[in-house]
Amino acid sequence: MNKFSLAYRTVRSLARFVVSEWYRGTLKDNIYSIPKMHIPHDMTWAELLEEQARKHKNKLFLKFEDETFTYADMNDNANRMANFLLDCSAKQSQGVAMLMGNTPCFLDVFFGLQKLGMYAVPINVSLKGDSLLFILNHCDAQFLIVDESYLPAIEAIKDKFKNIHTIIVNPESTKRSNTSFKNLGDAYINPPYQPDVQCNPEDICLITYTSGTTGMPKGVVYRYAQTNVKLLSLVAHLLYNDDDIIYTCMPLFHGNALFVSITTALHVGASVVLAKKFSARKFWDDIRKHHVTTFNTIGAMIPILLKQPERPTDNNHNVHFIISAACPIELWETFEKRFGVKIYETYGAIDGGGKTILNLGTGPIGSIGKPPLKLKYRLVDNQMNDVSDGTPGELIFPASTKKKRSIEYYKNKEASNKKERDGWIFTGDLMKRDKKGYLYFVGRNTESMRIKGENVSAYEVEQTILKYPDVLEVAVYAVPSELAEDDIMAAVLPVDGKTIEPKHLIDFVSENLPKFAVPRYIRIVDQFTKTATHRIVKKELESEGIVPGVFDSFNH
Repeated sequence: MNKFSLAYRTVRSLARFVVSEWYRGTLKDNIYSIPKMHIPHDMTWAELLEEQARKHKNKLFLKFEDETFTYADMNDNANRMANFLLDCSAKQSQGVAMLMGNTPCFLDVFFGLQKLGMYAVPINVSLKGDSLLFILNHCDAQFLIVDESYLPAIEAIKDKFKNIHTIIVNPESTKRSNTSFKNLGDAYINPPYQPDVQCNPEDICLITYTSGTTGMPKGVVYRYAQTNVKLLSLVAHLLYNDDDIIYTCMPLFHGNALFVSITTALHVGASVVLAKKFSARKFWDDIRKHHVTTFNTIGAMIPILLKQPERPTDNNHNVHFIISAACPIELWETFEKRFGVKIYETYGAIDGGGKTILNLGTGPIGSIGKPPLKLKYRLVDNQMNDVSDGTPGELIFPASTKKKRSIEYYKNKEASNKKERDGWIFTGDLMKRDKKGYLYFVGRNTESMRIKGENVSAYEVEQTILKYPDVLEVAVYAVPSELAEDDIMAAVLPVDGKTIEPKHLIDFVSENLPKFAVPRYIRIVDQFTKTATHRIVKKELESEGIVPGVFDSFNH
């Protein structure tokens, strides 16, 4: 995006925000808080849907497989869902856990709950057993809505539920589910009238649980008074037009799909194509079939797409830019050239206090850009000292107010206090800053390893290993050393049909990293346990330690 276009779109975004707030009657409350990226008078997703359904009544909002839904359809179905839940004796302030995959029904439930002042708890559908039970009990939901395909996981643990008293099954087809539970399909026979329920601004609207890749999941709380929905309008109008077709294959229970795709599309009146899941083989065929103009990706998807066989149709599509998070710097230009798209790098987190940083082609490749609107930030070491340019430091932002927390973890005061303390929000993300002020993601501070007196970023080691042609995916982590501190283990998944010789991989890495950052151990795996957002679950690998068959470079 050139400087003129960026300036125009920035002014347009602010102007549309001002106009919308004027009509809502909240301009005076919110206008002076924009530079701090904090909105005192927020709104819900359901309220935004209602606004846009009045404005874009018959316009296509959602396409899922062969089904299409207008803005009015989505609002009507949300009302039907809310009325169905009232029939199930649901009440304001109660919680509903959602073990649901990517379907329009997920959104009907999500929007419908807010029309009743209830709170939603979307859950990773890959969870089972104790990990699933932990969230279902921890979130204090009284209702559970589950896709029929995930019902066996619920049947196995339902006798241990502490709070859930009503289970509602979303059937796999129009046929009634063969269970004794309530049937979600009955919701759609309800009239689409608006429920007469007012929400309490201090009530919980949404709890999203972190992936728990390095520890127990934490529930990030969004209250009705602070959803961050309005802040996303600034990003939406900066990036998108009302004729855009936004594609997402990310799970709706994750912030990427729900916030970056669904919410931004609502703000600008765009259309969304929703896929059930990510498929590298079918990805670009889907993009072409639905005439998609833009999509969101995460860093793990970039190398997977690039390592698919090249096809003459790779750059035959309507996509003009993509929104990326943590795109590997060495693959950035390669991806742009092969697929004929422009990468816009973004930074944000569900527990980041609504702070967003963008590189819309205005910063160097590999950079996440500069914080917008003169947003204050610091890069600090473990002693809260500011680090110099080029030195990794944790990114922290000023907390929005001393009277009320910007970040709240559900029933986890210790984690909340650790996340926000001394007037600062600690992101947990390590960044470097260049001399011009651009920021570069280095890794998570929880994945920083202490090796031979040096701090080593697992992320940087992983990005180096991914340059090896036969490596599809990699996880780097610390394992105990017979000496002090730790040794480095790299678990690698080869590209289909390829074989990796560990010694050759070590030699390759040694040419690109300092000696202390070269892994001692190489473990070849045939699969990784991953979250639904394609993040490798490292705590499982760490718990296994040094298993038989691992290559030890010290012995070769």
